[in-house]
Amino acid sequence: MRSTTRGVTIGTSLFLIAVGAILKYAVTAHVEGVDIQTVGVILMVVGVLGLILGLYLLMRGRWSAPGPPEVR
Repeated sequence: MRSTTRGVTIGTSLFLIAVGAILKYAVTAHVEGVDIQTVGVILMVVGVLGLILGLYLLMRGRWSAPGPPEVR
């Protein structure tokens, strides 16, 4: 179950980066009261932070050694 959560974290981060890049570089619409380019940059920053966190959690899980077996 944990690897699925990490996969969702990384996938969601990549999605946020892509949507942010589209808003920043491809959308030319002007909305009153909202700067679309700024929203794009915010989404890209959040996506990059989420990607870094997701990769860190993925690598941390691989680096940790299993504990000693339980004795009954």
